[in-house]
Amino acid sequence: MIGVQHWFSRRALAAMIALGALIAGGSIARGQDLPAPKDTIFARKILMDSIGHNMDELEGIAAAQKVDLNEGKEHADIISVMLMVFPHLFPTATNQWKPNVERDPGKDTFASPDIWTKFADFYKRAQDASQLAFKASRAENEAVFKDFVGQLRVSCDSCHGIYMKDN
Repeated sequence: MIGVQHWFSRRALAAMIALGALIAGGSIARGQDLPAPKDTIFARKILMDSIGHNMDELEGIAAAQKVDLNEGKEHADIISVMLMVFPHLFPTATNQWKPNVERDPGKDTFASPDIWTKFADFYKRAQDASQLAFKASRAENEAVFKDFVGQLRVSCDSCHGIYMKDN
């Protein structure tokens, strides 16, 4: 069983990530220096890796013989918060995709230029996925939880299919 203090500390960490993104966005409005595009690309890779890790845990929990609903809800809540922040890590300067160029998977972007030409759709997909994760985090029973986890996987895969380059 997840202790209340542990849950709030995880929630606080996620909130700090969100706050950091908002502060970074506020820097744009004030005309302050922005991080180098490579730093922003690295930050979003770290965030996506964390989302992926939590999604792996979430799917493992949903597939288990006995579902630990409390643990699953925690991972779903974390994913929800991170997906709210994620699209804010795509400033125009990070649109650096070039075809047929050798890339370092740890440093270079695999984000399709379509993100910036169809940003409203990309943003909506991230927010919709965040809502699915939030609903999973509030599921009252295993069947509802599993359904939302399945919908979240489809949502993630469809966004990756449209907005992520793989070569």
